[in-house]
Amino acid sequence: MKKLVTLKEILDGLPAERRKKIEQRTQELIAEEMSLRELRRARKLTQNRIAKELKIGQEGISRLEKRTDLHLSTLRHYVEAMGGKLTLVAEFPDRAPVVLSGIAALDDGRKAS
Repeated sequence: MKKLVTLKEILDGLPAERRKKIEQRTQELIAEEMSLRELRRARKLTQNRIAKELKIGQEGISRLEKRTDLHLSTLRHYVEAMGGKLTLVAEFPDRAPVVLSGIAALDDGRKAS
């Protein structure tokens, strides 16, 4: 019977420089996907701070962070309250990603330029 090799054993067998590159890429991939709560915490911001910026109560931020379906304008305001800018990207298997423009502006009733 063949002995199964663990991922740890494979990684331990790699040169230190290669393990370092794998760890860096792992951290990059993990950082690419975050919940709103994780993003806020990564930015070292409190719910109270975001609530004050958005002129709503802290409990509103808590509910917002738990929602799975948001208006784009709400998401845009939340990201802007953290000092960021929301960008939407459409990805297709047969072409490079496309940055969508005007979507968030349309969502809150303003005309897109």
